[in-house]
Amino acid sequence: MNTSNTSSRRSGNPLWRPAIGLSLFGLLGTGLVYAVLATGISGSLFPAQADGSLIRDADGQVRGSLYLAQPFVGDGYFQSRPSTANYDPMAAAGSNMARSNPDLVKRVSEATAAVAAREKIDPATVPADLVTQSASGLDPELSPAAVQVQVARVAAARGWSQAEVQALVDAQLQDRQWGVFGQPRINVIALNRALDQAAHAP
Repeated sequence: MNTSNTSSRRSGNPLWRPAIGLSLFGLLGTGLVYAVLATGISGSLFPAQADGSLIRDADGQVRGSLYLAQPFVGDGYFQSRPSTANYDPMAAAGSNMARSNPDLVKRVSEATAAVAAREKIDPATVPADLVTQSASGLDPELSPAAVQVQVARVAAARGWSQAEVQALVDAQLQDRQWGVFGQPRINVIALNRALDQAAHAP
């Protein structure tokens, strides 16, 4: 005989009451209280990051985010990595094409020729991240090599010496995460912003 079920019925304490109580605790505790505390703490400790690391102009208008790639027009700017999503955050995606896909091979070949012509370098030396897309299509970072091949063009367009542009590039270089994870990289958004700030500096 199951005495536990009998005693629960006799005591007038159905088993669904603790189940509902536990569910409410989980819903309110983890779904509301934790979310409010985590949002509040992160907003206090890292206000810029919690707000999306937004970039604003002198008038306070949002011009982008440090973590979302965007296109740049003109030879005076470092160009971002290609984007399948056309740099649209609402359409973030990769091409999902296999390496053997003829369309992918053709696109990369054409992009390589275009970059080589733009930077006046040998097509064989074009860094892969200047002609391939990231999984999200919104990666704002490039390898140091992909930035380096653009230095001469940017310097010539702005009428600066290559050493002046190189100094800004070096200042934006980020090493491996904690010295272990990932690869050295440069945020193109931050680099182009530094270029414009240096151009307007007294």
